[in-house]
Parts: sequence; structure tokens; C-alpha cells
Amino acid sequence: MGRWRWSLDQVKFSRGELPDAPVDGVVGQSNRQSNPRQESITDIAFLEDRILIAGLSNEEFGSTLRAVPFPFKTVANGTSVEIFHGAHGRFETRAPVRTFVPFKVGNEPSLLAAYTCTPLVQFPLSDLKPGAKIKGKTVAELGNRNRPLDMISYQKDGKPYLLLANSARGVMKIPADKITGAESITAKVDDKQGIAYETIDSWKGIDQLDRLDDKTAVVLTRGEGDALTLESRDLP
Repeated sequence: MGRWRWSLDQVKFSRGELPDAPVDGVVGQSNRQSNPRQESITDIAFLEDRILIAGLSNEEFGSTLRAVPFPFKTVANGTSVEIFHGAHGRFETRAPVRTFVPFKVGNEPSLLAAYTCTPLVQFPLSDLKPGAKIKGKTVAELGNRNRPLDMISYQKDGKPYLLLANSARGVMKIPADKITGAESITAKVDDKQGIAYETIDSWKGIDQLDRLDDKTAVVLTRGEGDALTLESRDLP
């Protein structure tokens, strides 16, 4: 079968550059070395007239969120964020958001973010101002020794849910109506606390997912030998 090639030289595009991305270089010691530049962007979403971006910056509070107007003109410095991580029992400013979803908590447009080990944190979108330093509200600890991979929101039988894919704890179905009025977690947690979730046992090996329509998700599944499969599934 022949291969088709198309030139993109004449394709219109808009470009924005992060003014405060981390310096390119390896930091840390022994097996905990990393290059923060590679986590300048850890997740991204489009909302109305803005691009929402999570990642790291070169600021003292490295964990950063951005709400960048689109089409791009200039990209301002990000919003530095701090969270209380219950599994670690401390406030943290350098751990990046791994995945997030825009979501209205009550009547407040918010961003719900999941971090490694797995705190779920709410940030009001109105707080995402260039150069600001804000503190998120940890509404759940979903289990440590785990890395969130992807998250979507959807409605089922008239109720809102989050679906969160993870490296070690499967796919979590989280009742999102419980987030409104949830107490903030501010003390060390042994494993889980806050909003309870259901594990979708039939969804194995999910790396990425997105909503296809009101009843269906499209998922990227990793199988034996790291083989990848793209398929649609009914939302649980």
C-alpha cells in the first residue's frame, strides 16, 4: 500500500510559548533523576475561549496551572499552586498535576486535578490569574502508590460522574455530586479518605480515554506486549 504525504506549509496555525518553563537539564540524585522541562505540560484542555494547561514552571512553587486566552497573543506566567497531599502528610508545591478536567462544583466553574498517589483537588477557575499563588482544596485521597493517567466527566441516569484511569488502581467511577460540600483534607491519610469510588473491573489496561458522546467513551487500551487498541465503550 502506498503512503500519502501532505505538506503543512500553508496550514494556518496559532502559536504560544510558555515564558516560565523549567530549564532543560537533569536534576536529582541516582534513580530519582528527572528533567523538569519534560513536564512543562502534563495535561491540556480547551474550555470556551481558553486553553487550560497543567505542568511545571521555573518558579519557586513549580506546580503550575494556566488559563491562556485563545487565539494566542502572548502567554503570561502561570498560576503557582499548592496542595495538601494526605498520603504524604504535608503541603506540596512542586508535584505537577497529572490529569485534570474542567467541572462545575455547585455553581462554581472549577478544575478538578489528580496527582500522583492520588489526591483529587479542586481549584476555582476564577483563581487562575497570571503570577498568582493559590492553594487547592483536597476533596479526596483515592489511594497511594498510583499514578493517574486520564480523566473525563459525564452524566449517567441524571447524575454527574468522573471516570479516572490509573496505573495501579484501575478505572475509578467517582460520584461528582459528592464534591460539592466535601470537607477539605488537611491531615495525613494512611490510604483513602473523602469521596468513595467504584472500581470498574471490566475496564482493564486503560491508558487514555475521552468522551465520544453522551453515552460512549473512546479508550486506548494497552494489552500483552504493550499492544495498543483503540475502541469505543459504553460509559459505565
